[in-house]
Amino acid sequence: FFLVVIVVGVAKGKKTRAKMSEVPPTRMNQQVFKGKKKAAESGHKLLKKKADALKVKFNDYAKNIAITKASMATDASSAFFSMTQAEYAAGSFKQKVAEGTLTARVRVGAGVDNVAGVKLPVFSKYETGAVADNQSLGLVGGGKKIVAVREKFTILLDMLIKLASLQTSFVTLDEALKVTNRRVNALENVTIPKIDGVLDYIARELDELEREDFTRLKLVQGKKEEEQKKERAKLAELIAEGKVKETNEADITADFDAADDADVVF
Repeated sequence: FFLVVIVVGVAKGKKTRAKMSEVPPTRMNQQVFKGKKKAAESGHKLLKKKADALKVKFNDYAKNIAITKASMATDASSAFFSMTQAEYAAGSFKQKVAEGTLTARVRVGAGVDNVAGVKLPVFSKYETGAVADNQSLGLVGGGKKIVAVREKFTILLDMLIKLASLQTSFVTLDEALKVTNRRVNALENVTIPKIDGVLDYIARELDELEREDFTRLKLVQGKKEEEQKKERAKLAELIAEGKVKETNEADITADFDAADDADVVF
């Protein structure tokens, strides 16, 4: 197992070095990758803030779902128990309800809530304005029980719509949070270290080139100094042999007389 890990690590290192060698170590590329690093760090910071905001909202949704489910269990049992009481007091009225027009008085609409750039679906109830059917139910007996059943099932419907909205938003938020966390981890553990590696590689190569240039300049300067020494030594030998007249380089105008020049007439 350890041998496999070592082999994989060596292979990854060779692959990384091969990718780095594809980048020419120039000043322009250094500035380009510095800009990429700055952009990656800015994106990482923004995505980190987004992930934190989504996490806070995610915890709020989880808490609200737990509270809604706990209260809905009580509301559901109360509504169905009220249905049993109404059927006991007014008899079975399911057939009369089924014989009506069954026009919906309540519908569910869908909206959108924006949380840190993530669009979450939100469901809401609205009245259609239709007239309620079977208003005559309970005239013989059990009218109050039927009204209580209608009210309690209306409350249960509100809770169901709220729970559906919370649950759908919770699932959408969970997926968005996973994607955002993956992007944050990719920037933090892959992209930014890769850019740092390329920048280190370029910096090392540029330093090596500067050292080579400095060494080359020193060698050239040393050769020039040696040649100048040889020329001065040769000149000194020629002067000593009398073949060349010694000149004073300090004052090159000493051999010239201004009186020898003709006047210039304008």
